[in-house]
Formats: sequence, C-alpha cells, structure tokens
Amino acid sequence: MVHTIPFLKVSGAGNDFVLLDNMASELSLDWPSLARVVSPRRSGIGADGLLVLEPSERASFRMLYFNADGSFGGMCGNGGRCAARYAVERGIAGTSLTFEACGSLYQAEVMSSGVRLGMNDIAQISPPTEFRLDETRFTGWILDTGSPHVVIEANDLDEIQVDTIGRAIRHHELVSSHGGANVNFVSTIAGKSLRIRTYERGVEAETLACGTGAVAAAAVAVSRQRVTAPVPVRVQSGEDLHVSLQRKETGFTAVRLEGSAHFLFAGTFQLSGGGKLLVDTPVEQVGPKG
Repeated sequence: MVHTIPFLKVSGAGNDFVLLDNMASELSLDWPSLARVVSPRRSGIGADGLLVLEPSERASFRMLYFNADGSFGGMCGNGGRCAARYAVERGIAGTSLTFEACGSLYQAEVMSSGVRLGMNDIAQISPPTEFRLDETRFTGWILDTGSPHVVIEANDLDEIQVDTIGRAIRHHELVSSHGGANVNFVSTIAGKSLRIRTYERGVEAETLACGTGAVAAAAVAVSRQRVTAPVPVRVQSGEDLHVSLQRKETGFTAVRLEGSAHFLFAGTFQLSGGGKLLVDTPVEQVGPKG
C-alpha cells in the first residue's frame, strides 16, 4: 500500500522545515525516520528539520519537531512561528493562539508583518566558561532557551570556521550532559544590535537562522550590558529576528521572539506501508511564497 502525503515547505527567517498536518490523526509514522528521509537537500525535500502538527487537549495544536538527523529537536522558535502561521492560514486557530510543544504552552500572535512568539523564561545563564580545543580556547556562556545553547562572542564572524569550531564545542564534555548544545558565534553592532552565526546540533552544520539561538544571544548580550532590549538579531540569511525580554533576579522573563514566517511551496511525497520513501522529490509543487 502506498501513502501519498501532502507537505508544506516553510521558512522562519531562513530556518527551513518540512511541515506535516496530522490534525486529523490519520498519519501513524516513525517521525524520526521520516525526518531523516525528507530533510537531505540532495536526496529529499531539503530542510533543517520536520514539523508535525497534532491535536492537543490543552491548546489549538501540539507541535513536534525533529532535527534533520531524526533526533528530537526540543523547542524550535522559528518552527513554532511557522506552525502558528500555518494554523491561522488553515483555520485551526485565530491570530492570537496557544500551542503545545515539549510539554509547555506557547503564546503566538500572527501578524501580516510576521509572527511574535512567547518563549519560556530563561532560568539562568552560566558564568563565563572556558572551552579548550587543542591549543585554542574560547569563552562561552551556557543557557537553555528551549534547547541548550553556548554563546561565544566573536569579533569577525566572517572569519569564524563555524562548522569546525561549532562541531567541536557542540560535543564538548562541558555540555555533554545536555546531549550537546547548539553553538552561537555573536558580534555586537554599534552597541544596538547583534549579528549571529549558529551551528545547530541535529543538523550538524551551520543553519541560516536559529530562533532559540537568537534568544540565547540576546540574553547573554543584555546580561553583559552589550546591548539593551529589545534586540534586533541579524541571522545568516540576512533577515532580522527581534528579541524582547525583561531581567529578573537570575535570568529573564517576558521573552518574545518575532520575525518572518513564509510558506515556500507545497507538494506531496509517497511512502510504502513500511515507511520507505518511494518518491524522494515532490511530485507536485504549488503555492507561492507568502
């Protein structure tokens, strides 16, 4: 038996995903395996990961996120904003909505200019932590913004070997208890905004944007008085994510992430009954960017 499954390719500030609508609970698939099949850019649809929307008893929907390598991705800020726009466009929810992810509830506001997403409070930021890589040492700050992150200040982002250094720190013993961490290299622009490049675990490469990474970078920069909130964060795609947050005794509250959420194209792919991909490229592509 062959299943033909519709999908939507979406992008949050350059962070791209394959989105599947399972609100009718008709799909019973091995999501990690499917993420590994659809995400490769040469043999699959091409994405940083897989988003799945399912029914929720507590909110308009539940979002599941799996990285390109099939690992569970935790909370995804850019993916959450794309899922929220999808829910509004498909009549699943109104423009002010709540969805469930990783056991928490998230508030989102969908506007014509973008999507604003409420994030969890940031409990704390580690003291400066030294990462030793052979003869080179990097000072970073460790924090959790829905996914674990390391933030490293850098003077010249264009010269940073993001994949090489990011991969080494991502697997460093100092963050191994978290299952590794995403690694963000950040520079300050005129004391008013940030520029960021992110190595994402699960993708195992640099991505064009990372929502929880932008939040992590903003939190560290504000805590170190490099910038003041709200903070524009320029990601590698060239777009800006906007992060607002408020200081509390040991961390931050009222954390908000705002930026673009686009539909790129729609299509279908086919799977055998055992979940094997039979057609590894879209057989139908419709729908303009919006």
